[in-house]
This record gives sequence, structure tokens and C-alpha cells, in this order.
Amino acid sequence: MTTFNLADLFESVADAVPDREAIAAAERRLSYAELDLRATRLANALASRGIGPGDHVGVQLANGSEYLEAMLAAYKLRAVPINVNYRYVEGELLHLFEDADLAALVLHRAFAPRVAAVAPRAPRLGFFLAVEDGSGAELALPGAVDYEAALAEASPKREFAPRSSDDRYIVYTGGTTGRPKGVIWRHEDIFFASMGGGDPLRTGEPISAPEELVGRITPQPVVALAAPPFMHAAAHWLAFNQLFSGGKLVTTRGGAFDPAEIWSLVDRESVNMLLIVGDAMATPLVDELSAHRERTTAAALFAVVSGGALFSPATKDRLGALLPGRMILDGLGSSETGTLGTEAPGGEKGAPRFRVGSDTAVLDDEGRPVARGSGVAGRLARRGRIPLGYWKDEAKTRATFVLVDGERWALPGDLATVEADGGVRLLGRGSLCINTGGEKVFPEEVESEMKAHAAVFDVVVVGVPDPRWGQRVVAVVQARPGASLDLAELRAFCRGRLAAYKIPRDVVLVDRIERSPAGKADYRWAAEIARERLGA
Repeated sequence: MTTFNLADLFESVADAVPDREAIAAAERRLSYAELDLRATRLANALASRGIGPGDHVGVQLANGSEYLEAMLAAYKLRAVPINVNYRYVEGELLHLFEDADLAALVLHRAFAPRVAAVAPRAPRLGFFLAVEDGSGAELALPGAVDYEAALAEASPKREFAPRSSDDRYIVYTGGTTGRPKGVIWRHEDIFFASMGGGDPLRTGEPISAPEELVGRITPQPVVALAAPPFMHAAAHWLAFNQLFSGGKLVTTRGGAFDPAEIWSLVDRESVNMLLIVGDAMATPLVDELSAHRERTTAAALFAVVSGGALFSPATKDRLGALLPGRMILDGLGSSETGTLGTEAPGGEKGAPRFRVGSDTAVLDDEGRPVARGSGVAGRLARRGRIPLGYWKDEAKTRATFVLVDGERWALPGDLATVEADGGVRLLGRGSLCINTGGEKVFPEEVESEMKAHAAVFDVVVVGVPDPRWGQRVVAVVQARPGASLDLAELRAFCRGRLAAYKIPRDVVLVDRIERSPAGKADYRWAAEIARERLGA
């Protein structure tokens, strides 16, 4: 093996620890050898139907072994798996199918009716492999093949052509605004940027040659539980970090987010690390653990990490009180930058600070690094191992991946400052920043403080048009069951926590905050609700 190719790297680990357990997904438990065999059979099944190098294979699956099998199978063929959000409605699915140029789709049967409604309008989409899920949904897809039947009849032999470090990893990201877009990475770059780089214990020494990976397999497998759906980058990265270090990955039944099941799995599988997405997952987990503390020991758990959205300090404090001695951390990164760093201790609450490497900087509007300790806000940026760009979107690629003094940087839009010791303090997404009377307000900061109110279950903060201030700050709030809230009470609570211009001028109460399956807030939905209710 001479290349940093994701399939090559996985196969080297599978050959080194074939009997070690790789994944526990509901009733299915697979060793590394078994996972590799199923992925190999699936790759051969795809190849027999014409899938080859460069072809795009959609993966519209809930969490389970089949998701990773599909990704690995595509990589074995030098094809490209494409994550499909299973919550998308017909119009969104059609856009993604066409934009991603899908040649095949692996899907759970439950999603077949929605796919069938748009598949005739996606002519490149040639065939379907359907995973049985007990839903009984109609499988009205021409030429659909049963997933397990396809594996059973396919060759178990690894007779694949040589692969390359330049093979593609693409992850579609919806972000907080706009249509989903595909971020294109080379295998080698994503391996080092987000999949451990052969340094699973974070010693700061990634491998220098592919052959070194098996020497980095952890003597005792680390057990990690992924609460987010695999269709999101944070869960991809955790899964492959595990697979490249000989660890064990645990998933919930069908990928459903069930706090009681998650805590049960933490104990039953002796989970060491739990990955979640911000307060959308942390709050119900904390509520469940608090209400039934006697059910859970979490004896093996040493870290709870949030990726994709930040914890609020109030939620982090509650979780820390229930799980003393554990690390409760935010991770910093995006689909366009990979993993940038982990939370660093110290500093004021509400504005998390992170340790970052030498390839991460905060750049001002002229592309120059902002001075340490200056308090100047700039755009968080990464150089070195970064994506090639966006699939079929040259304009967006030029805007996000820029040259500064001949060096290429990824600037996805997060704003930050740099402290005197070099730590990065994250402010929030620039596209979400609210300009009210010339003052900038970052929604995440306001949300973080409001979540400390005992009656607030969830909140999303947006700006709505205002004739005097340009925009005014509005909080869309989901109250806890049985609780009552009003604007005056919330504004009084925020005084002393936030500058006056950051305090919401209006509060819109809703029965439920809309979030993605991974827990990310839907700011477009919240802004529409706020404008509609307030007549703005």
C-alpha cells in the first residue's frame, strides 16, 4: 500500500484485527473481518451493475451497519458515496439527486415512496438497492434489488483495481441557509483533516506513511457511540476515526434519537465517548439522566463531545453535575475545514474558546491574521489540507476557498477572535449575524444565555426587519411542558447577562423548534415564523 486511500486504510486495519468487534448496531454485531466482507460483497454487487471509478452512489439510510458498508463499498470501487438527508421532501430530494449526479441509490425501504415520486425526473439514477426495515412501505422503484439478496449473490473476493490518494470524498451540507452543496475532498486530505490521521489518541504525531496505520491501532478498543445520523459529517468522521484505530462504533436502533436508549447503550456497551450535537441532543439527554439517575452508571464514559453545534454553558453545567469527572467538550470544525480543534479551558461563559493548530487562523477583511488579544473579529480560516471546492459550483468555490499571498485558505463563514495566548474564541456564523442599530449580535450567544432560564426548553434567535434599527433581535422559544413565559420576564432574566442591544425585543412562542436530524437549528424557518407572527 503506497497511498492514503480510505478503502486501503480500512482494509489494512481489518486484516490486522479481523476478530475485533467493529460495530454494534441494534441486533447486528460485526467484526472487522465481517464488516469488510459485507462491504466487499456490496462493492462487487455495485460493480456488476456498472458502478465504477468516479460514479456517485447515494446513501439514503438511517444509522446502521449498512451505512458504513455502502460508504466502504463505494471507496473500494473508487466510486463516491453521497450522503442523502432522509428528512428531505420531494423537491429537496430531486435537487440533490440531480445536483449530485447520482448513478445508484442505497436506501431503506421506508424512504422508497418519496424516492419513487421523484426518481423518474432524475434520469442518471440507474438502479436502487433497498434495505429491508420492516416498514412495509411500497417499493415502487423500477429494478429495485433487495440489499441482502444482492450481497448474498456477489463475490466475496477483493479483486479491485489500484486506488489513489486522489480518490474523492464528498459530503453534502445544507448549512444554515441555501440549498445543500457538495464539499469535495481528496481521500488523503480528509483522512488527516478529520479522520484521525493515524493519531487516534491525539498525541500530535500523525502517521507519515500508510503502512504505519496498523501500528497505531489502540491496544484496548475505544468504544464510541454516535448519536447523530451518519448522513452528517460529524458522524462520518467519528465512524472512520474508530475504524482506522481498531475501535468499536455503537449506534442506536434505526438511528432514532431516544435518550433512554442512549443511556442504556452507554452502560451496556461500556461506551467511552459519546458524540452529540449541541443542546438539541444534550437537553433531552440531561433531562432523562436527571429523572432516572439510578438507571445509569456511565462507568466507562470519559467524554461527551458536541460536534456541529455548541453546548450552552447552562446545559454543559447540568451535564457536568450529573457526570462528575468526565470531559464535556465542544469540537470546532465544518464540512469545509474539517476538524479544527477542541475546546480549551478558561475564559468567560457563552463564548467558547478552542485550541487550534498552526494551519488555522483568523483573517481580517484583507486576508491578514488578526492580532492576538486585539478583540478584532475576523473569519475563521484553514490552510493546508482543505477541500478542492464545491461540486458543480465554481462561484461558491471561489468565494469560500481563496488565495492570500499565493496560499489557499478555506473560509466557511464563521467569525472569531484570537486571544493573547493564541486561543480562538468563536463568535458565530457571519451569515446569521444580526445588525441592529449598527451593533452586531451573534444569535448563538443570545441563545446560550436564554437557555439558562428554567422554563426555556429550546430557543432560536433571528433578526427581523425594523424601520428604526434595520433589524431587531427576536427569540423564537419552545417552553418546557407546563411552563409559561412572557417577554418582560425573559428580558429581565437577560439583563446582567447580555448587553442591552443583544436582549430580544420580541419573543415568539412555538410548540416545537424545528431542527435537522443532527440537531442544527433551522434559522430560515425561525425567521419566517418570526416575521409572520410579528407582521414584519
